[in-house]
Amino acid sequence: MKTLVLSCNTGEGHNSCARAIKEYYESAGEVCDVEDSLAFVSKRVSDIISRWHVRIYRRVPKLFTKGYSFLEDHPRFSNERSALYRLIAMGSKKLEAYIKENGYDCVVCTHVISASMLSYAIERHGLSLKASGLLITDYTCHPFASDSRLDVCFMPDESLKSEFKAHGVPEDKLFASGIPVRSAFFTRTPKREAKRSLGIDPNFRHLLVMCGSMGCGPIPDLVKKTAKILPEGCVMTVICGTNKKLYSELSRRYSSNPGINVLGYTDNVSLLMDSADLYLTKPGGISVTEAAVKELPMVYVNAVAGCEDGNLGFFVGRGCAVTDDDTKKLAATCADLLTDDEALEKMRESFAELKDRNGAREIYGKMKSLAEAAEPACIS
Repeated sequence: MKTLVLSCNTGEGHNSCARAIKEYYESAGEVCDVEDSLAFVSKRVSDIISRWHVRIYRRVPKLFTKGYSFLEDHPRFSNERSALYRLIAMGSKKLEAYIKENGYDCVVCTHVISASMLSYAIERHGLSLKASGLLITDYTCHPFASDSRLDVCFMPDESLKSEFKAHGVPEDKLFASGIPVRSAFFTRTPKREAKRSLGIDPNFRHLLVMCGSMGCGPIPDLVKKTAKILPEGCVMTVICGTNKKLYSELSRRYSSNPGINVLGYTDNVSLLMDSADLYLTKPGGISVTEAAVKELPMVYVNAVAGCEDGNLGFFVGRGCAVTDDDTKKLAATCADLLTDDEALEKMRESFAELKDRNGAREIYGKMKSLAEAAEPACIS
């Protein structure tokens, strides 16, 4: 079963899911490759879309939210006259040729654009595969999920089935897999040991702050307000991701404060989560799933909204997280929770049904069963 995972260069979350799937497939002895679907239109188009996605996400998150709402209310935006549709059509022929040339018989898509491109290649160019699937990487149904013509739609949770059906996704295509995260997150370092390895006093409470790989949202304001009321015996680590401007600003401001550690991009998130007692973050689908695996209580800043509203509602509704619209109240909530053992333990217990869910494993199992049940694909 030779598998291609099609990601999309619009945020690190989709790429992270793709890498998690590839990692699991390879651990099972399968051939699995990852490609950016937008690159089949052109590398330049992919780079442009990626840059503008980051700029809007960081600087004008309300515009991102309005754009998502527009897509929900105007499904005709994806019709044959739209620019998005033309991009998908342009890339589909190259994608079809690439799949045939490399002998892939299964494809998993981690973004609806990737799934639309693959669907076009199947419907318009007659591409034949043993199995194909669309993975939804947020705890809600994406507006274009029903446009997919792939064999299966992987949902984050069984409880979302009625929402997906209401959006037009056929029930027989729905499969609750969970969202894939890398194997490192299923490995636990004891909290006191994790703190020691990071130079944190194991008797101190640790607040981890991160708003996505792009470092978006009101981080400076949140950190400023939280630092003023951070209880004694507590420390805070702020991860700025790829946002160099944010890293420079916060590093300069808190360089003399031993209770606040500012990091740029890091590949040590798993250990940082193991060391944390509380996680202040935006509710991105991947980061909150990683925290769920770690049973890490969360406080949400709703920096972007859109599809992340579904993530927020899912975890707040289960008692895994709390939120507020006011940054001063969010800071106060963090300070209160850091010293409330009972509240933190109750939040940790709420992850019981989520902590062991391995999305990559579930996707692999479903795709393998579909491939084995299918007739040999004619892709030569």
